[in-house]
Amino acid sequence: MAASEDSLRRALAEKQAAVDAQGEAVRAIKARPGASKEEIDAAVEALKALKVEHGAAARRLQATVSSNGDGSSKEAFRQAVVNTLERRLFYIPSFKIYRGVAGLYDYGPPGCAVKSNVLAFWRQHFVLEENILEVDCPCVTPEIVLKASGHVDKFTDLMVKDEKTGTCYRADHLLKDYCKGKLEKDLTLSPEKAAEFKHVIAVLDDLSVEELGAKLKEYDIRAPDTGNPLSDPYPFNLMFQTSIGPSGLLPGYMRPETAQGIFVNFKDLYYYNGNKLPFAAAQIGQAFRNEDLVLLHLWQNSQTNCSGAFLLIS
Repeated sequence: MAASEDSLRRALAEKQAAVDAQGEAVRAIKARPGASKEEIDAAVEALKALKVEHGAAARRLQATVSSNGDGSSKEAFRQAVVNTLERRLFYIPSFKIYRGVAGLYDYGPPGCAVKSNVLAFWRQHFVLEENILEVDCPCVTPEIVLKASGHVDKFTDLMVKDEKTGTCYRADHLLKDYCKGKLEKDLTLSPEKAAEFKHVIAVLDDLSVEELGAKLKEYDIRAPDTGNPLSDPYPFNLMFQTSIGPSGLLPGYMRPETAQGIFVNFKDLYYYNGNKLPFAAAQIGQAFRNEDLVLLHLWQNSQTNCSGAFLLIS
């Protein structure tokens, strides 16, 4: 499919070159003294025929690009499902009457029922049938734990900021959206440039801060809402910070993943299992990550996931 797209891009480029050349020929004939009407009409008809072929090639390429990528039909289907789930109250944006906060949702009656059934099935399949050791740990974790695990220093996303309004964006999302937009909408891309954009998308997660910033500058990517220039990428920690106790002297975080409680309880679980390996442990609960921005630049979105963690320790 990729090879077909490349060949269609080459064919479209050839058609465009032919249209441009014929256009120049028509202008030259018209500018030449003594050119007959028949000669001009023939050149114009040839130009029209080439434009028809160019349009057909563009439509074939557009159809191929749409089927290769996410495509508008897939996005339309996703939006229809989202609208149905919200309309029937499977879930609804939290605090909707106060404009809401992106990433926070409430379960409605059918959503609560589905969630309960999924958790019951998960527990029956993994915990009961496989004799897995289940734990239930607090959502708040002292900083010392997450410092030891590396979350305090490394659990980050790279962000950029609108230099005039202060609105923040995920740097990798902006770069990915730019590349996908070019691939899906710019039919004049050469096969080489299209391959470059596909490569950027493929290695996006491996780009360093410097490489990501260089790509944003190379493609002149700007703030999507205002068109203003963006800052250099900077790390933003995804954990929600809090303090434990009224003194505020014990810093903590909302846990970013449910597995952390299993790790810190390893010794006790090992003892409970008769000091024998291997054993498996599991936890069902919420994890909190402060990611994906965007209502107002002063608001920080969050994402609260009900998730299951499963570890096999041997």
